[in-house]
Amino acid sequence: MSAGRGDGASGGPIVFFAHHQGRGHANRIKAIARHLPPEREMIVLTAAPAQFDGIARPARMVELPNMIGAPSRTAALHDQPTPSLLHCVPLGVDAMREHMGRIAETLRASDPALFVVDVSAEIAILARIMSVPAVTIRMHGDRSDPGHLAGYEVCTGILAPFDEAIEQDDYPDWARERTFYSGGLCTTSDAIVPRDEARKRLGLPVDRPITVVVAGGGGSGTPYAPLTVAARAEPEALWLVAGPVHREGHETDFGNLRELGWVDNLTDYLCAADRVVASAGDNTVHEIARVGRPFLCIPEWRYFDEQQAKAAELARVGAAVHLATWPASIPEWQRALAATDALDPARLAALHDDNAAQKAAHWLEGEARRLWAEAR
Repeated sequence: MSAGRGDGASGGPIVFFAHHQGRGHANRIKAIARHLPPEREMIVLTAAPAQFDGIARPARMVELPNMIGAPSRTAALHDQPTPSLLHCVPLGVDAMREHMGRIAETLRASDPALFVVDVSAEIAILARIMSVPAVTIRMHGDRSDPGHLAGYEVCTGILAPFDEAIEQDDYPDWARERTFYSGGLCTTSDAIVPRDEARKRLGLPVDRPITVVVAGGGGSGTPYAPLTVAARAEPEALWLVAGPVHREGHETDFGNLRELGWVDNLTDYLCAADRVVASAGDNTVHEIARVGRPFLCIPEWRYFDEQQAKAAELARVGAAVHLATWPASIPEWQRALAATDALDPARLAALHDDNAAQKAAHWLEGEARRLWAEAR
């Protein structure tokens, strides 16, 4: 044991690894960090340190090389098959060796009380090899492959930043037993206001149906063409699109379909909406749940069918309408929107927990203390 660790109350740091794809991983860690004890040192390993600007407490940033797409040094190394226990481990990649080496060196030098991995099965396995207790973040999806199961098994605990009601039936019982469900964790804290007040703030009509489409930042953008069909399906309604869209060049614009681009006040738009159309991104789901609006969920492609699995669970509990693909015709849009309007928004609202980030932080601190309580 580390000689200076004491009883765990003010021992080693909690180290976080944040995957740099999308904004959700960093935002979730920032939300949790706000509630960690001030005496607990915090270290963040990330390839995108700018995403942690404005973090609410001191944290040491360790920048990692972005190894995505980095080449192997020879064709023979590149062609070596990937072992079934791992997902993304090409051989002979300088950036990967440097990336993993900085993680390993940080763990060796800092002697963490806990290493929180958001998300990577390989890095969780690395922590166990280095004799460092790790917690992995639990995401939805088909994660029954050997790599994910090993990533769960090597950890001392698993943190699920959502309500247990939307856990998947195929999640193993042994993994569920070591999982802490924080409740729906939303990283947004903007004030929620009544619908008409939000519309007045935004200069929107108070007497017109409004649908807000939320396009996330983790993919290539929401396809614009299906939204033009939606606008034709409801010519009396106003459709507002927040976030990037993908155009193919053949679309026709309509006066009741407006692109907002990135907005800093998304909560105001959600409050102004009669319904919301969005993907199944983790924070997006909980932003909509926090406001409580009928939700048409159209997942984006993600590895391991993460968003499709989450959307299916939302539909199972009556919290959203789940469409696997974008509607391509006016009648299809009208059927989907009618089903969405028939939802009870309270089902979705019940999945959000205002105190989820605090609960997650307290659980992590409790794990750090529990694991090192007898350290000398």
